Amino acid sequence: MRQLTLTFVITNVRAVSDPEHATDEALRALAEPRRRAILRLVADQELPAGRIAATFDVTRTAVSQHLGVLKNAGLLHERRDGTRRLYRARPEGLAGLQAFLDQMWATSLRTAAALVEAERGVADHDEAVG
Repeated sequence: MRQLTLTFVITNVRAVSDPEHATDEALRALAEPRRRAILRLVADQELPAGRIAATFDVTRTAVSQHLGVLKNAGLLHERRDGTRRLYRARPEGLAGLQAFLDQMWATSLRTAAALVEAERGVADHDEAVG
């Protein structure tokens, strides 16, 4: 329990103290398709590692490594129940990534609006001259 709590605290302190690092870690973790699939599996329910591993056509060791990457990126919460390890998604682990994407989306919308307005200005100017 102490190790789990320590890992949870370290992950959260790192995310708060360096949100850009946390976003980079989330992006690296999510770059692998199986990791995204794992997150989808545990998005709305807690599952044991064995059940997660049974979903994939890779070794349990490979799935365990994917779980470790997701956990270290702050995207998974791990809870021990006897000898079982149970996992569930940590939506708050995606907060930095969501903020990054929201910022990029807003910038893209502003750029598109400026282009449309500039084009309309040219069209209005052409009509006035013609």
